[in-house]
Amino acid sequence: MSALAGNYKRKNLSFSKGKGSYLYTSSGKKYLDFIQGIAVNSLGHSNPALNKAIKIQSRKLWHLSNAFKIPEGERLAKRLTKRTFADSIIFQNSGAEATETAIKVARRYFYSIGKPNKNRIICIKNSFHGRTIAAIHASGSTKMTEGFGPKIPGFDHFKFGDHKKLKSLINKNTAAVMIETIMGEGGIKVIPNWCIKAIRNLCNRKGILLILDEVQCGIGRSGKFFAFEHARVKPDIVPIAKGIGGGFPIGAVLMTKKISKAMTPGTHGSTFGGNPLAMAVGNAVLDQINKNLLNNVNKMSKYFINKLNEMKIKYPEIIKEVRGVGLLIGLQLYNDQSKFIKKLMDNKLLTIRAAENVIRILPPLNVKKNEIDLALKIIDKVCKEIK
Repeated sequence: MSALAGNYKRKNLSFSKGKGSYLYTSSGKKYLDFIQGIAVNSLGHSNPALNKAIKIQSRKLWHLSNAFKIPEGERLAKRLTKRTFADSIIFQNSGAEATETAIKVARRYFYSIGKPNKNRIICIKNSFHGRTIAAIHASGSTKMTEGFGPKIPGFDHFKFGDHKKLKSLINKNTAAVMIETIMGEGGIKVIPNWCIKAIRNLCNRKGILLILDEVQCGIGRSGKFFAFEHARVKPDIVPIAKGIGGGFPIGAVLMTKKISKAMTPGTHGSTFGGNPLAMAVGNAVLDQINKNLLNNVNKMSKYFINKLNEMKIKYPEIIKEVRGVGLLIGLQLYNDQSKFIKKLMDNKLLTIRAAENVIRILPPLNVKKNEIDLALKIIDKVCKEIK
């Protein structure tokens, strides 16, 4: 019997090593990993450059209190701001910490300008912003909040696509709108570019902030450095995590100078956030998120999605829709996806579920065409078996 708590429904499968797009069991069985820690291992398993960065930094300094300057963090922050809308960054350890910080930053901003009652955040119902107490209530999911009362106040919700409801929710107490640019757990639902532009304009007119959660879809996953770049908008606050660490725990909140002025000493902290080891890895990841890699994401995405759409035509009674942008891909089935995912795993392809009967497919950003071809072959085989 495991000594671990039962909060995960784990598969009876474990791995001893990984390399690139593949995982290996202790007995040598090879699996094509198109989960990659749920879009975390952006550069695949055991990436040589990340291994080197960890090795070098681990021999110098692992952890240092934020009471002191951390040059590796200063460098990573400067590089991120140079590539984005942001002027300032707060480093964290995870996506949930990053979204929590984004909520705090938005509320603190209005407090700092003498508007403490502007503290409510509008979110999409059944979105996903993490599993801390505030984050689950921000998500507006009854399933996620069950048993974790009392309800945390300060969040209002509208259904995906209900713009009329969104507008009606904005009042004198509204501080921000917080949405995932691409909803991951919610079923790989892409917020259209025109919609993001409209929400940006709405926030401008109402004098409120736009928070775009890019924990899962950021750092090259969409084919651009950030998914919101497709819409050509500038948000006020962006929480990130997952891909920026390439498998090492890193989270961060990016913000404009206007917002960051509110975060004075003592307003927020994180013991491990921005530690030298994490920052060295983040810099090594950023070294590889370049034009060539993004070109690969877009090229492989176009090929993969086109082939999946051909498969949808071939199996119209099984595949309902192909969703996604870049290498954040969803295969929506007509029926519950659990059996399909199990059969994919039996055929040595690892995928993971999302809402609305969606199978999430998350290859590393440096995935090769022959690896996608192998995945397509396995998906086709399972479709034939289930048909």
